[in-house]
Amino acid sequence: MMRLVKNGLMFGNLVEIKSLALVERYNRALEHLIGRTTELTEFHVDISGYSPEIGHEFEDDLYLNPKGTNRMFILLSTDQKTAPLLNSQFSTSRSILRHYIEKNEDQLFALTAREAVAGELMNSVFSMESPQDLLHINQIDIEADTIQEHVAEANLLGGHIEQFMTQDDAWWDDVLISEMIELAKRTGNIQRNPVELTTQSYTQGNYYTSHFGGVYVFRDCETPTIIARQHIDGMDKLSIKNILTFKDRDEIAKFLRDEGLSELIVQRPNESSASIIKQKIDFITITTAAELRHDLKGITRRNMRMLERRYANDMPPEFNGLMDVYRWASLGGGIPKIGPEHPAFFYALRSSQHEDRDLVNMLLSDLSRMDFRQLFICHKPLFYEAYRNWGEPKKDYVSKFLAAEYAMDKVGAREALFGAEPKMEEPQSLYSAEDYSETKKKRNIQSPWGVPLIKDGKVQVKYRKKDDDDDDDDDDDDRKHPRRKGRGLREELDWDKKKYRGKGKKGRKR
Repeated sequence: MMRLVKNGLMFGNLVEIKSLALVERYNRALEHLIGRTTELTEFHVDISGYSPEIGHEFEDDLYLNPKGTNRMFILLSTDQKTAPLLNSQFSTSRSILRHYIEKNEDQLFALTAREAVAGELMNSVFSMESPQDLLHINQIDIEADTIQEHVAEANLLGGHIEQFMTQDDAWWDDVLISEMIELAKRTGNIQRNPVELTTQSYTQGNYYTSHFGGVYVFRDCETPTIIARQHIDGMDKLSIKNILTFKDRDEIAKFLRDEGLSELIVQRPNESSASIIKQKIDFITITTAAELRHDLKGITRRNMRMLERRYANDMPPEFNGLMDVYRWASLGGGIPKIGPEHPAFFYALRSSQHEDRDLVNMLLSDLSRMDFRQLFICHKPLFYEAYRNWGEPKKDYVSKFLAAEYAMDKVGAREALFGAEPKMEEPQSLYSAEDYSETKKKRNIQSPWGVPLIKDGKVQVKYRKKDDDDDDDDDDDDRKHPRRKGRGLREELDWDKKKYRGKGKKGRKR
């Protein structure tokens, strides 16, 4: 794993803690939360205040996250908001923490100048004992304060001030005045410098959890669905009826299509989209060569074809399926016929533009693990797990590739692979936190696959032949379908991608 650390691919962007004052504040907060302190004088922390060095010292990577359900946090600086969240058990935890810090940034900046702020992401369960607990996590509440309870004391002082100003006989209440004076010594002038942290609640709609071997929960959908990597005892008793595992490839593809959650990377012959498919082919080639113990030193994109020729007969079906897509997308080859049962199918998909884009891309990377770049971007815990089992040549190649091709321009790489980032708006659930399963709200979501020709369970890309009765001068029709003229061999889609991005998912909230 040291290759990843040295290349900034693991434990990157953590906040360094080395001053004596900050270490003492951290220990006071740690003592307050878990009753332990660290002997380390220098360490690094993530957005929640978790330190991998302290986790190693305690021999407990979940020392701030007991049983993996209610994440505690220690804030020493608002700079932590840009740090990653390590050992996350839920996909939503980091976004919730970052939003909380940004929402209270001014107050947290003032509070952390003199003391650490400690808190907890509280949900309605304390441990994940059965699959039913997946549906009990409906809302996450955050409450935080300093160890000396500056916020609580400021609220108490504010109540005393209100009482003093509104009650006629408060001027003669010596006890009240004395308490106000003592509180003010510790809180300062709260009327000029208010000390207040907003208590935040976040609805937990769609999310991924590492519990039960990995489960994707989609409750904020027209058809609530749970997708697990493998069958879990007790899943059939859940109130959600659409329960799938990774073996149910047809049903997963249908769910993503019907909910408007995914789209084909290659909508029509296009060099830019073809290059993405070609890179996925290269990753599969590297994986195959590594499994056959080929020395990967000196391998570049230029000599990748040498590996393809050498191991052509050993390539997995994912390689051949994506080659069909690539030939059609860039070289004018035959129309690809790839259904969900084909191993290459989910490699050819990406999330459409909506609030749960990262979650869907995480699911797709889980279903297409030989694409190690997408796995690293979208599902780091799974990437690190896979990395540990690779041979040394592949570890060396992948770490150097990611450092050179991705880490140098993360934003540009993500935009090229997944499209522009959706608007950063606070997501709201369509459903109440009390009961997702009984809500029957409907949304008009058009499939991002358009209306493909389906024959024998295969999704076939087919172009539309122009009828003799068609009017060549139909300007209105051309405006509705700007890609219709001169498109060549492509799928006939009954939707416009730009319009879909603008309004097709407009009504969808998380």
